[in-house]
Amino acid sequence: MDLRRVKNEDKLDLCRKYWIGGWCLLPFLWCINSFWFFNEAFRKPPFDQQKQIKSYVIRSMVGSLLWMAALVTWICMFQLKRAEWGEFADRISFVIPKGIP
Repeated sequence: MDLRRVKNEDKLDLCRKYWIGGWCLLPFLWCINSFWFFNEAFRKPPFDQQKQIKSYVIRSMVGSLLWMAALVTWICMFQLKRAEWGEFADRISFVIPKGIP
């Protein structure tokens, strides 16, 4: 989709939909929202809806960074502690690695 051909009201509506969609446990929408509307929020000449778009873009950036930090933390913790957690770790594992009892 070419944002140059979209009206500013529609850009705001789409940006808002991506922001709301991120709250449905779809944080990649926040990441997409951040990249897609960055130029509209920070580099374009001022227009009426720019302040609201900028707000959604900043919130999307923060939300996606928080999700990324939580995901990396969980992955590291699980990889380091899987053997210690025993049966619980086996139950939540998709693939059980061999070699470590």
